[in-house]
Amino acid sequence: MFVAWRDLRFARGRFVLIGSVVALITLLVGFLAGLTGGLASQNVSAVLSLPGDRLVLQNPPDGQPSFSESSIDATTISAWRETSGVDTVTPIGIVQGRASVPSADAPTVAVAVFGIPQDAPRSTVSDIAPDADDAVGLSAGAAEDLDVSVGDQITIVGNTYRVTTIGDEAWYSHTPVVTLSPTAWEETDKRLGGTSAATLLAVTGSPDWDATASRTDTSAKPPLTSLTALETFKSEIGSLGLMIAMLFGVSALVVGAFFTVWTMQRAGDIAVLKALGASTGSLIRDALGQALVVLVLGIGVGIGIVTVLGTLAGGVLPFLLSPWTTLAPAAAMAALGLAGAAVALRAVTNADPLTALGSNR
Repeated sequence: MFVAWRDLRFARGRFVLIGSVVALITLLVGFLAGLTGGLASQNVSAVLSLPGDRLVLQNPPDGQPSFSESSIDATTISAWRETSGVDTVTPIGIVQGRASVPSADAPTVAVAVFGIPQDAPRSTVSDIAPDADDAVGLSAGAAEDLDVSVGDQITIVGNTYRVTTIGDEAWYSHTPVVTLSPTAWEETDKRLGGTSAATLLAVTGSPDWDATASRTDTSAKPPLTSLTALETFKSEIGSLGLMIAMLFGVSALVVGAFFTVWTMQRAGDIAVLKALGASTGSLIRDALGQALVVLVLGIGVGIGIVTVLGTLAGGVLPFLLSPWTTLAPAAAMAALGLAGAAVALRAVTNADPLTALGSNR
């Protein structure tokens, strides 16, 4: 690394430039990853926290299971409950609605209305399940949007409910979750044009999942895998994921192009080193070490800015600040940057010592 350190000190402007470019790309990737994580959380956090090992959805004759179209009848519920190996079966209804405070000038808030029994296994959603048909449980986001607290009243589709519980954040399709008792939910679903049938089953246990799903004409998947049945999740994550992948590709190309030009400019120096006896391996370590220094500094600055901006934006934008949105993109950037720099090493491995001695002059 002796030559690499001298080159870094001699051509500071050049390396500050590429380091700045790496920092900016890292900022873009990190911020987009945080935004993607935040949007995903506001889309599916309630689904991921449902109380079941598997989520059972209706399997339509054509197409894939869908949360918006799934309808589980009483016969299917009984079939799952009677299956050997099943511990609990919790019917859950989901419908999109609007809620407001009984006041003339109160705003109307879009909410996801979940119907879930209070005796369901513990989860973020079941923890706010009400204990009466005239009661409602609110997620933190719903309580904030409605500006209500425990003991206040809200109106959903013309019916008034008393707020008995306010829990943690729970989101479904970018709308905060409110919970009703199964009876109150069925009435709400009918008012909104539904059939009052449960949307899905949250099942715990260890039955023969595939056989039971085939027999009941349903699909039974873990909560994470079930997210593909949420249409907005697939389109949203697909678009943002494509942009992140493209930024990763751009980062590899930019870093690779920079170090390719740099290596070509010092081809004569490399040849001199080889003529003096330097091994190809030492020259490769020198070049990759130099690239790693630039990448670590640039990525470090970029992730630092992402952390600061993410903390500031957390209260305004759906931004998720976690190792998955900071350290993971940083590691990927470093790996792709080194891969791009490795492409430029052909000039190092193919350098001819005779060139340094003037044989081509």
